[in-house]
Amino acid sequence: MQVALSQAQLAFQQGEVPVGAVLVDANNQLLAAGYNQPISTCDATAHAEIVALRMACAGRQNYRLVDTTLYVTLEPCTMCFGALIHARVARLVFAASEPKAGVCGSQLALQSQDFYNHKMQVEGGLLTDQSAALLKQFFAERR
Repeated sequence: MQVALSQAQLAFQQGEVPVGAVLVDANNQLLAAGYNQPISTCDATAHAEIVALRMACAGRQNYRLVDTTLYVTLEPCTMCFGALIHARVARLVFAASEPKAGVCGSQLALQSQDFYNHKMQVEGGLLTDQSAALLKQFFAERR
């Protein structure tokens, strides 16, 4: 999660909402890292999770990322959760909850739904305070 927080800091420095993500394999080897970039790339889908997934898929030459864990500094939105399901990510670990649009407990608990053909283990709360502080600082500076 520390590497994901470093990615979030890069987003912060570029004026993007500070969210970072890293994907590791079963041996905890880094496969990809990403941070929010929808503003700079003019791409509404360029959330940290999607950026990391794209990089990992390209590196593996496969859209399936079985036996991987994604660490992200903010609870995922619907789009990102769906992408994680389609990529067959085994485990998701997020830092701060997203009370307005988080779908892993804050607004919905999509990981508990039985209509998906893939089940992903989801854990929240790792380095929550650090992630939340960075987000609060970002939005305080914009108000």
